[in-house]
Amino acid sequence: MKPLCLIAVYLVAVTFPLILSMSFGWPPRQFHQELASGLGILAFSMILMEFVLSGRFRAVSNGVGLDRTMRLHQLAARAALVFALLHPLLYQGTPSGGPRPWDPGRQLTLTTDFSALSTGIVAYLLLAGLVVMAIGRTQLGYRYETWRLLHGVVALLIAILLLHHTVSAGRYGSHPVMTWVWLVMTGVAVGSLLVVYLWVPLRKRARPWHVASVNRLTPKQWEMTLAPDGHSGFCYRAGQFAWVTVGHSPFSMSENPFSICSAPASGSKISFMIKELGDFTRTVGQIERGTLAYLDGPYGNLCVDHRTEPGVALIAGGVGLAPLLSILRQMRLTGDSRKVKLVYGNRLADQIAYGEELGEEDVTYVLSEPPEHWKGEVGFIDAALLDRVFSDKEFGEWVFVMCGPTAMMGVVGDHLISKGTPSHRILSERFSYD
Repeated sequence: MKPLCLIAVYLVAVTFPLILSMSFGWPPRQFHQELASGLGILAFSMILMEFVLSGRFRAVSNGVGLDRTMRLHQLAARAALVFALLHPLLYQGTPSGGPRPWDPGRQLTLTTDFSALSTGIVAYLLLAGLVVMAIGRTQLGYRYETWRLLHGVVALLIAILLLHHTVSAGRYGSHPVMTWVWLVMTGVAVGSLLVVYLWVPLRKRARPWHVASVNRLTPKQWEMTLAPDGHSGFCYRAGQFAWVTVGHSPFSMSENPFSICSAPASGSKISFMIKELGDFTRTVGQIERGTLAYLDGPYGNLCVDHRTEPGVALIAGGVGLAPLLSILRQMRLTGDSRKVKLVYGNRLADQIAYGEELGEEDVTYVLSEPPEHWKGEVGFIDAALLDRVFSDKEFGEWVFVMCGPTAMMGVVGDHLISKGTPSHRILSERFSYD
């Protein structure tokens, strides 16, 4: 699915209930009342679409990129919150009351039925809390598994509460046709959760893996290799990632996304480069060989195997080397004739992973805190360094693939654009969002 196609489908889905409501031809109310209803309808449809924009559906995230999918998910949630917050405020001064003989369809009045209003109020508060928790997840210090469970449960509760509120209190939602529309859309949202939390684990359980090895790369980076148990593994492209569950049930919330650093051409085993950051990653070195594991993937489109540019520029910061190493390994194993250059940044020399394998040719090492007698680049991956490594011709013709800290990718992306690199030749992927 192309980015423009995703945007078109998304816009059609979120505006369909609003357009359908407008087609009823009911007598118009005051502008601020109609605006309130419209914002409420948009907020609810956007919230339901959030379930699909979760990054766990390959047809969406692999086609347009996880960056775009998750960014749309994030921005849509914030927009829905704004619409939802404005929705009740714009009703001020509107006549309210229960059913009246002259207004049996409640087209000109608002309900005062507390049961119909209460579900909207609770959803109103939960939605604000959900967005705040998502934005401040790292600052709040929640374990990822705990946050993910809370996020899913609260989102489901919001959808159910809003369904009741919309159908029982809404001017348009009470129409039989609209009621069915909302039931179907809510069913799709709930169904997406069942796919992620039931169908996918069942599929993973049928194709188990085990830990073949765990090797220390640097003081805080590890390579974990998994081997398939009783099956041939799975097909993936260099540069993709997978959700990994180790030592837990496939139905467990204890799964984490890791980029694959092995090459598809290297065989059925799959390797991941993992940095000690969170609760699970700090225990990677303690995982024993033979431990049962499960994979959900592959995801992502940080891939260059079907591209026609004459050269590939790989720009990595820290553990962001993982997917780029997969690409580099695949190019070497398959005898890819395209030129390739790697820029690899770290803070300290002992954080450099796979140094012997990477070698020195066409590799630029960058350290922000170099040791004495360091011969590589010093500082950060910035515009000046890129100008030293790449020519104007390469900026204009090569494909640039980057993965690393958000700040680094922002600087690199801006400079590439300023140098005339077309946006379709700039590939990036990240796992953290502001």
